[in-house]
Amino acid sequence: MRVCQGVYVRPIETRFGLRPPAVEKVIEALAELWGETIVPCGGAAANFLGLTAQTPVQSVYLTSGPSRRLKLGALTVHLRHAPRWQLVAPHRPAGDAVRALAWLGETEENLGAIASKLSPADLDEFVGLRVLMPARMAELVSARIVNA
Repeated sequence: MRVCQGVYVRPIETRFGLRPPAVEKVIEALAELWGETIVPCGGAAANFLGLTAQTPVQSVYLTSGPSRRLKLGALTVHLRHAPRWQLVAPHRPAGDAVRALAWLGETEENLGAIASKLSPADLDEFVGLRVLMPARMAELVSARIVNA
């Protein structure tokens, strides 16, 4: 099954017919193959953290490589190039918190909701990521969490 130019995956056979493998497994394999960081977008990160009940309609992932479009059967997966600060701490709650804060909006109430969802260790890691965040986001984290 063709995913994009030069990339193919083996479909999974079920009693209903052939289907593509799980999106997460394909993304993980492509990240390793291409040597890129690929993480879920901010909306998906907010959903993982339980900050919203909404689930993204489109599968969007942020990548350190070029923007691309993948086809997995009828599903289109968008890989969008993102700045380095949005790709920090891949596949960890602290990184999801950075992406969720960027997606939700940089307000004190959103930051408080995100901080309440993180364990103390993850919160420490999140605070440590301030050096990579944009200045306005780092200032908010410093004022709300570090100085609180």
